[in-house]
Amino acid sequence: MDIKLVAIDLDRTTLNSEGHLSEANRNAILSAIEKGVHVCIASGRAFDTLPKEVINIPGIEYAITSNGAAIYRIEDKECMRSFVLKPESVEKIMEMTKDYPVTYEAFIKGTAYCGKEYINNPVKYGATPHSLNYVKSTRIIKEDIAAFIKQHKHELDSIDIVINDTPIKENIIKMLGESLDDIYITSSIKQLIEISYKDAGKKSGLLFISELLSIPVEFTAAFGDADNDIDMVKFAGFGVAMANASDNLKAVADYITLTNDEDGLSHAFKNVLKISD
Repeated sequence: MDIKLVAIDLDRTTLNSEGHLSEANRNAILSAIEKGVHVCIASGRAFDTLPKEVINIPGIEYAITSNGAAIYRIEDKECMRSFVLKPESVEKIMEMTKDYPVTYEAFIKGTAYCGKEYINNPVKYGATPHSLNYVKSTRIIKEDIAAFIKQHKHELDSIDIVINDTPIKENIIKMLGESLDDIYITSSIKQLIEISYKDAGKKSGLLFISELLSIPVEFTAAFGDADNDIDMVKFAGFGVAMANASDNLKAVADYITLTNDEDGLSHAFKNVLKISD
């Protein structure tokens, strides 16, 4: 298999359940890079929240962040392409969801923000102990996150709606999708609705990087675990889902590897893509 570019999701894909990079996965990435394969990050995370143990791997050049809303060159932190939500759409999103039991996260130029209510009452919003620690360590906490979002409505890479109720979550997704035609909606974990401009998405990011490097799409591979990876995994020349992935993602993948806690990325690099030792 002649793979020249691999896009890797981070959480629950490249990283284990504790949020760390295993030695096996690190060595597999390094081996692939040494063989001339480009490896890029493709994450829902904002740039400033990317783990150093991944972005410091020599040879990883680019990061698709905020579900494709912003693409960075890692070496000098230059944002090479970005989309921002239209301010009128931000206003509509906030107005349409204000009466639901939700809180919000906001992403601006690679920096992540959340409301203090998320930190003060994480159970209400469906946060696990691990996800709460991640939020605490990567977000700037705002007293009134809704007011902050409205104040910065002209410069938002993306917005997350945090809701710990699946039927309400599905209703909000349906409502926003039917009311706004200039947004991209996805979800990486059960309590999040992730919203960015319509031209975002990890597929869009992978296409941008492949064109930048003059690599035809058929020579690309992509790894993921969640619904926000579906468009990218389906689009890539070879799409890989983790064994712990959502059923929706598994349905479009070319291959299902081991779980993120079993070094599924390393396993596929070595045994399927044949790009590492």
